[in-house]
Amino acid sequence: MAEPGRARGWAPRNVMRLSMRWISLRLRLMLVFALVALAAAVSASAIAYWLNRDAVLTRTQNAALDDFRKSLQDNTGSLPVTPTCPELQEAADRMAATSQKYEVLLIGKVKGGGDCAAPSDRDLFTLKVVPQTLVTAVNRQRRVDDSNPYPYHLYWQRITLDGKPYLVGGARVIGGGPTGYLLKSLDNERADLNSLAWSLGIATGLALIGSALLAQAAASTVLRPVQRLGEAARRLGEGKLDTRLQVSGTDELADLSRTFNRTAESLQKRVEELSAREAASRRFVADMSHELRTPLTAITAVTEVLEDEADSLDPMIAPAVQLVCSETRRLNDLVENLMEVTRFDAGTARLVLDDVDVADQVTACIDARAWLDAVELDAERGIMARLDPRRLDVILANLIGNALKHGGSPVRVSVRTRARDGEGELLVIEVRDHGPGIPEDVLPHVFDRFYKASASRPRSEGSGLGLSIALENAHIHGGEITAANSPEGGAVFTLTLPRDSEPARPEGDAGHPGGTGSGPGSPEGGAR
Repeated sequence: MAEPGRARGWAPRNVMRLSMRWISLRLRLMLVFALVALAAAVSASAIAYWLNRDAVLTRTQNAALDDFRKSLQDNTGSLPVTPTCPELQEAADRMAATSQKYEVLLIGKVKGGGDCAAPSDRDLFTLKVVPQTLVTAVNRQRRVDDSNPYPYHLYWQRITLDGKPYLVGGARVIGGGPTGYLLKSLDNERADLNSLAWSLGIATGLALIGSALLAQAAASTVLRPVQRLGEAARRLGEGKLDTRLQVSGTDELADLSRTFNRTAESLQKRVEELSAREAASRRFVADMSHELRTPLTAITAVTEVLEDEADSLDPMIAPAVQLVCSETRRLNDLVENLMEVTRFDAGTARLVLDDVDVADQVTACIDARAWLDAVELDAERGIMARLDPRRLDVILANLIGNALKHGGSPVRVSVRTRARDGEGELLVIEVRDHGPGIPEDVLPHVFDRFYKASASRPRSEGSGLGLSIALENAHIHGGEITAANSPEGGAVFTLTLPRDSEPARPEGDAGHPGGTGSGPGSPEGGAR
């Protein structure tokens, strides 16, 4: 059985893929083609059906009514004024024997008094079948005038008997003759119209299929250049700035491809210029840092001698000597940090991995800087992790030193592990102080280089590079550092590292194996 987490993760991805498939341009284009073709085919089929239906029924109806009128005149004209019922029956049978194949009902007065109804098919056609509205219209006498020369007319109506269509017509013989009605089946016409409807439906389906094929061809023709353009844009976004499109034709898509090529070429030139400038800047900083190390080494040696002789110096000179010594140390740290930043920017920093006990590593970092009295450690021994000990020491020195400098004692360092998504575990180290916390407007910038929260102390001991170097060291391990304010007061920096780190950058630096960060005893604080 699938794990619940996987089931929940699977469904949204598939729904997203399905929704993207349904809203694709190709499908929308095919759908538009299909809807237009369907509307056109249905409209044409409906018009053709109704025109053919009207023509078939009108033709059948006129032929039957004309034949009935002529037959009624011919067969009732030879009858006596008051015929007998058998004579009416014989006339009805003769009238029904025509090629039009309709049934006849004759109603009239006969000898001896009374009325007689003579149907050609007594089981099918009786006076009850004839609608009352038709009977009333047939028997109604109209006034004769110039526009109406006859008092009686032939009327008809379509009815349904037992689910079958029929034509019912009736007329009264002028001059006192019988009244005649016809009943003609329209079942053959209905079958013909049903066949026509099926044919039109098949034609509509074929038109729909043809429109889908046409839409597919049109979509392929139109979307192929768009797909190539999208693929080229993706490659360009991945950094392949030499991506170009082959252009053919003079249509709008060709113009778009030419515009893309010009844009890509301009972007490539601009990126190359910026890369060259950035490389030159990195070389300048690296060269400057290296050049400064030689005179700084000599100056540092001199300041150490001066510090050793500080007690014997003139009291008027001693403060100046102390200032020179502190500024020399600060300048030395700044140069070391600049060189480390340069290595990160150039991608030449590398990891020297080793299996370490995290509690021992944190203890060693605190002890080396004489912070044991100001730092509370909450870490169990035996939590092993594979990482670069020197870089972890740089991270811890900066985070703890930053907390001591800008926060408040005691600083609490806690170490724990937690499971991460997928395989493996994460190492989580929290450094919390008891100071006023970090202002909300400063939080997004605490890891920025040379950023200081207060403009009134631009010459504080820190250079503003410590936290950024700590973050880079975390990134090279595949980890992260976050800064936040604790609800109980104070700032909390959380370092998250994989317990089995892999180098984030495979490039090595033969000249500077591992590089140097903020040296022991000189952590660099960030913006607080």
